Amino acid sequence: MDELRLRPVQEKDLDYFAEFAVEQDEVGISWQGFRAPRIAVKRFEEDGYLGADSSRLIVESGGETAGFVSWFAGSFDDKTKYWEIGAALRPQYRGRGIGWRAQAMVTDYLFEHTPVERIQAATQPENVAEQKSLLKAGFQFEGVIRACEFRAGQYRDAYLYSRLRSDPAVAIDR
Repeated sequence: MDELRLRPVQEKDLDYFAEFAVEQDEVGISWQGFRAPRIAVKRFEEDGYLGADSSRLIVESGGETAGFVSWFAGSFDDKTKYWEIGAALRPQYRGRGIGWRAQAMVTDYLFEHTPVERIQAATQPENVAEQKSLLKAGFQFEGVIRACEFRAGQYRDAYLYSRLRSDPAVAIDR
């Protein structure tokens, strides 16, 4: 198994983010159309992708950039904050156990460094690999969010998963 680590975004990663904004194969089934590739540079200059309400870390596997994990703040009642996480892996790193490990690692990181009780993730019903990844990372299936995403010309459902601080920890081989 490849050695895995999370690290802050560096300037050298901006070309990857620009490619991610315009290459459908990099994104996979979550593709929502072209994005402005220069936004990555602007965000990096603002806060290095380590913001108070949204952040991104690079996933390295064997010393190479395998993808990234991200999180953003949400709240159901305007006072109790939770994080929503996501992961994006380059095509050649998918199906190797990197995704679930990276999501478990970022979840552990957020529980260790922020006072949230809940971390959630959503995925598409057709993304079976991500559903398995979230379960392996210690998340529990909560239900269907109906017609929550406009993608590929139509509104689509999503599946919602969560992990609470009180849920059992997951063993991760890094």
